[in-house]
Amino acid sequence: MDSDLDEHLRAAFRDKLRLLLTVPARDAATLLPSTRVLLKRREVAEVEQELQNRREEFRQRMERLAQRREQLSRREEEQRDVVLKYDAFLKAAAARRERALRREGEERARAVAQGAEAARLHRELDGLLQHRERLARRLRSLRPFGDYLRDALASMGRFQDVPAMLVHFGVLAEARAALAQEAEAGQERLAQGRARLQRCQEEMSTEILSTSNELAQLHTRLEAAHQDMLQWESCWAHVQSSATQKTLLLGQIKLAVLNLFQLCAVRLRIPMDVALEDTEAQLDMV
Repeated sequence: MDSDLDEHLRAAFRDKLRLLLTVPARDAATLLPSTRVLLKRREVAEVEQELQNRREEFRQRMERLAQRREQLSRREEEQRDVVLKYDAFLKAAAARRERALRREGEERARAVAQGAEAARLHRELDGLLQHRERLARRLRSLRPFGDYLRDALASMGRFQDVPAMLVHFGVLAEARAALAQEAEAGQERLAQGRARLQRCQEEMSTEILSTSNELAQLHTRLEAAHQDMLQWESCWAHVQSSATQKTLLLGQIKLAVLNLFQLCAVRLRIPMDVALEDTEAQLDMV
């Protein structure tokens, strides 16, 4: 705003100077200096008045523009409020429409479910009626057995009524089934025992065969060791015989050296201060 005001003032001052410059030179030359000063002052005053008028006009225009801007801002706020209210209205309408569609879908699904349930109940009713008819046919087919049971009850005279007789025979049937189950379990245990016995026999046969093979290998090794022992005993006897012969030979050599040493010592009159067992010293002396 200040830059626009300055620009207007500069434009007005330039216009006023342009008017002053258009005064003829001969008229300006004939005027007195004081008159020219007064003219200048009047011109400056006129310029200042013009500037003041322009400034006031510009201020009024800026005020009108500010008012117009405020009006536009208020109108924009109003328009924004209207748009927001319209958006809220649209959203609410969409939500209501969605809820209505959801309720309609739920009602339609509920109607479909009720129809399916009604169809299922009709099918179940038809099945129950058919089952009732089958039970009725079975009851008619079992009626001779009831007559037979009543006749048996009258002929036996041990039971009060047919249910008591049926309970007794049911207990007998259960006991028979339990005995049969126990016998079957015994047969199964017997079969399992036989299978374990067979496995044990197979394992024992395998172990006996393995032990026999191992015993044969040990017997072979024992014979080989006995042969080695005989060979080593023969070698040891040979070594002992050789050692004995060499011991005798060594004794003979030591005895010969001792005799030779004693003979030399007597002949040469050498003192015999050497031990009898030190054969090497005796040889050195000889």
